[in-house]
Amino acid sequence: MNRNIKKIAVVGPESTGKSTITAQLAAHYHTLWVPEYARYYCAALTEPCNLQDETNMFHGQVALEEAITAIATKELIFCDTTFLTVKIWSDEVFGETPQVVLDALPDYHYDLYLLMDIDLPWQEDPLRDFPHKREYFMQVWHQELQALNADYVLVGGQENRLENAIAAVDRFLKNI
Repeated sequence: MNRNIKKIAVVGPESTGKSTITAQLAAHYHTLWVPEYARYYCAALTEPCNLQDETNMFHGQVALEEAITAIATKELIFCDTTFLTVKIWSDEVFGETPQVVLDALPDYHYDLYLLMDIDLPWQEDPLRDFPHKREYFMQVWHQELQALNADYVLVGGQENRLENAIAAVDRFLKNI
């Protein structure tokens, strides 16, 4: 795996435009991006998600990220969320996080996190569950990123969200 690749994670609560911005950023910078594995996994579930499913999603996200990183030809990739989402989701829904996730958190480094703000209108989606807890989850994201001592930037704006994200990435790239 190319260890010189800079990884930028696009994270945040539900319905904040993470997938859209990630794809747009990758196109803008002519590079690859890692989709959110959990979206595909959950779409295929026939029963309610359980803690084992969260562990499976952790492993799937890691494997997908490693596969994309291995084939990357540019020195920059974007990640549509990270397995930190598994921790946040597991803590909220099950009151605990699988130990494998907790053990792996310090070992996975992202050079920059773009935390998407909750200033977009809620978009209904069968895989989204908490429209009335957006402020709560925004606080959780801030706390989790601070606990990791992560370099992160809050990105908002309804009309200029992409431009704001590009500006944050450009500032980061200028300073490396």
